[in-house]
Amino acid sequence: MSVQPNERWVEEAWGKVIAKIDQTSRTIGAGFPHVSKEGKYDCTEPNGWTSGFWPGLLWLVYRDTNNEELKRLAEECESKMDVCIDEYEKLHHDVGFMWSLTSVANYKLTGSDESKLRALKVAAWLASRFNIRGNYIRAWNDSNWKSENGNAGWAIIDCMMNLSLLFWASEEIRDPRFKHIAMEHANTVLREFVRDDGSVYHIVQFDPETGERVGALGGQGFAPESAWARGAAWALYGMALCYKYTKDDKYLQGSKKVAHFFLANLPEDLVPYWDFRLTTQEGAPRDSSAAAIAASGLLLLEELLPAEEGRLYGTSARRILRSMAEQYAIWDASDEAILSHGTGHWPANKNIDVGLIYGDYYFVEALAKLRGQTELFW
Repeated sequence: MSVQPNERWVEEAWGKVIAKIDQTSRTIGAGFPHVSKEGKYDCTEPNGWTSGFWPGLLWLVYRDTNNEELKRLAEECESKMDVCIDEYEKLHHDVGFMWSLTSVANYKLTGSDESKLRALKVAAWLASRFNIRGNYIRAWNDSNWKSENGNAGWAIIDCMMNLSLLFWASEEIRDPRFKHIAMEHANTVLREFVRDDGSVYHIVQFDPETGERVGALGGQGFAPESAWARGAAWALYGMALCYKYTKDDKYLQGSKKVAHFFLANLPEDLVPYWDFRLTTQEGAPRDSSAAAIAASGLLLLEELLPAEEGRLYGTSARRILRSMAEQYAIWDASDEAILSHGTGHWPANKNIDVGLIYGDYYFVEALAKLRGQTELFW
């Protein structure tokens, strides 16, 4: 994959990313931003599910620039996250997000044995969350949520992006057990989450004792049977990653199915409303993070497919990214975020129409792919 002559906007956007990260690294430092409000990113705890995205951004830019200060900050973030590794209540299903973009990234770029050990330890934690009755990786830890069995029987679509940590671990230590768990979870997602039209559920409930499906919850979507835009993006990208590691065609077909649904339901500027099945789109917020995640997943599909077929997905990704670069990106110093108009959790009235660190990460990751960095951290 290479930058085409008619894609100078990619190089222009990349230059602006480098300048922006250089600037914001001086204020964010080795922190853990999540949401940008009134122009400033907050600073969350190192056990938050988003804690890996800022150091991941630093590694993406370091890989291109060899800026040692960005490397230092990324490594400091990784060290701070050590407080989570040996405390069960501080770990959850999203450890792939957290340590793929910190420890796996560090190991791939520098060969750090310490980072490799961290990532392998956390992969073992993630594998331990697997329910062998229902063939799913359990979400969260809280047993007091408002459902009959707590959330011990809950699985969520977001976890598709955590599976790459397990695939990486299997390849690294030549032990297929991690891969087997990842594949069984992905098989459950194909069967229980992905609908016939390519839309997906956010939360599916299982009986944790028998493994039987109990039902579905709306989660961060509008309703249980709606189509949360970011959930579709997680499924699209996560299934493509499963195919990358396994070459099992069912994952490729699953990713394509969700991709077709996602693309067919985009508005004119190609950045989705936060849910594809709202009762009305009038006044509804967009979710630029969903667009960024999907675009990076579409570029992976382009890479994995024969050239003629892959071009469909790659062209769509470029159109989405260019729209965001021109209409949603904040290139000046008025906001520490790169992307505007993200929606975190609309049903909870939380983080609506804001900058989101994961939107920034996937946007920059996708630009890096367009510039030839196809072997990244997942």
